[in-house]
Amino acid sequence: MKKLVILSVLVLLINQKIASQNANAFPVQVKIENGSIEGDYNTHTGIQTYFGIPFAKPPVGELRWKAPQALDNWKGVKETKTFGPRPMQTMVFGDMKSRSNGVSEDCLYLNVWTPAQRDTKDLPVLVYFFGGGNVAGDASEPRYDGESMAEKGMVVVTTNYRLNVFGNLAHPDLSAEAPYKASGNYGQLDQNMALQWVQKNIAAFGGDPKKVTIAGESAGSIGVSAQMASPLSKKLIAGAIGESGAAINPTMAPVPLAVAEKQGEEFLKNAGYTSMADFRKLSTREIYEIYNESQRFGFPMVIDGYFLPKSLPELFEKNEQAQVPLLLGWNSAEIPGTALMQGKPYTEANYVAKVKEAYPENNREVQQLYPHGSEKEIELSATALASDRFIAYSTWKWFDLHRKNSDQPVYRYLYSKIRPPLRDQNLASGLAGGTLAKDSDTKKAPEPVGAPHAAEIEYAMGNLHLVKGYAWTADDFKASETMQAYFANFVKTGNPNGENLPEWPKTDSNDSEPPVMIIDTESKMQKAKNEARYEFLDKAYSN
Repeated sequence: MKKLVILSVLVLLINQKIASQNANAFPVQVKIENGSIEGDYNTHTGIQTYFGIPFAKPPVGELRWKAPQALDNWKGVKETKTFGPRPMQTMVFGDMKSRSNGVSEDCLYLNVWTPAQRDTKDLPVLVYFFGGGNVAGDASEPRYDGESMAEKGMVVVTTNYRLNVFGNLAHPDLSAEAPYKASGNYGQLDQNMALQWVQKNIAAFGGDPKKVTIAGESAGSIGVSAQMASPLSKKLIAGAIGESGAAINPTMAPVPLAVAEKQGEEFLKNAGYTSMADFRKLSTREIYEIYNESQRFGFPMVIDGYFLPKSLPELFEKNEQAQVPLLLGWNSAEIPGTALMQGKPYTEANYVAKVKEAYPENNREVQQLYPHGSEKEIELSATALASDRFIAYSTWKWFDLHRKNSDQPVYRYLYSKIRPPLRDQNLASGLAGGTLAKDSDTKKAPEPVGAPHAAEIEYAMGNLHLVKGYAWTADDFKASETMQAYFANFVKTGNPNGENLPEWPKTDSNDSEPPVMIIDTESKMQKAKNEARYEFLDKAYSN
């Protein structure tokens, strides 16, 4: 009897949850290439949502570590009202606030938000790739939610892609069995498959396949740069947005196939395997645990002669990338200066020692570009140098390559809005926008000197209201309104400018001080002040 009562209560709670989720919606159906799907039509917002739409066969069993395969058709109506499982991963970046239905290798699902009426067509389309270092994250996170952007008059798609050992493992056995004789890049091929799905199906949601803009942050931005460079994807897009990151040395640059295959062989050997056939037979749990025990941070993308025939600089310098408008930028304090100082106090002697350690032959030039004096100046310079080495330089190089090797407009921003404090003082900010529980070892975070990595996502996508951890103010909503308007305008027209916005000029190919939109409470355009830093790093990294 007691079990029956508990079961009844559980059923009641589940029904209440479902009712609350769908209280303002009625079911709607759409016919796509493989069959019919059913989503929800929200009568309060006018937005239709279709969550957990499969776009490729589940990459399991014999399809594990293979390029994504086309779906079979289905009969009847497939319900698409809940987010599909997120890709296999562990919690690398703190609390990413996933809304997905568990974790699984069967993860190739995407989500659609559309404002289309019954006779709407040719809406612009935004396809957003989540971040997380190609080792974590998923398309259901609230900060990537597409409803707010859809309300601006576009169809929004967020998509999963395979991660870590499941998404980027290369091995000679895998290369031998592939029709294109290469391996790795499975996560990037998943992104490409999602773009193919959009081309075939987005008209059913009121979208125009000729007006597809891809966007992403961090690893998602790195994915955008790779899709823009890939011969498989460059004809599938009409525009690109990059938020902090490009697949260019030193930021997750692709490696030659032979190097990636050797890494894969060593990984299997350390796990006690010599054959991919045996490794492929292992359970999800076994592979997951072997990968975690290895303490690897994923596997690199690959110059495979298929998805990527050359490095990104080589492709861009030969004008072989997608010739589309590009909007990109980075944040004013991507990573703390402590990443450079490695726990040492901000003293002149400590700073100079770290610069000499990193640049033994050019340390005087670096000290001029990143000057030291007061403790505050050292903190700012250490933050700038750490951020540039981490991800800002690679994004700058992408910017520089496209403006010099394309006749398409390029727009650059610097996101500078400092986030407000966390609501819960028992939490601390994580590295990728999540939060971590404080413990006795948690040190008091220094006062921010700029906007950290990933801080801009919920501002750009208009999702502050869905990210509950921070004590947002009117200034935050003002900065978000500006940034979202710029992004929405760019998706619609390839130009971020619009009514009641500060004018954002495109950059010229030979401009030594290109215009940069400073996005903050009061956004403004200014000429770039630190190009010499990036030109120095460009020589140092030999890109």
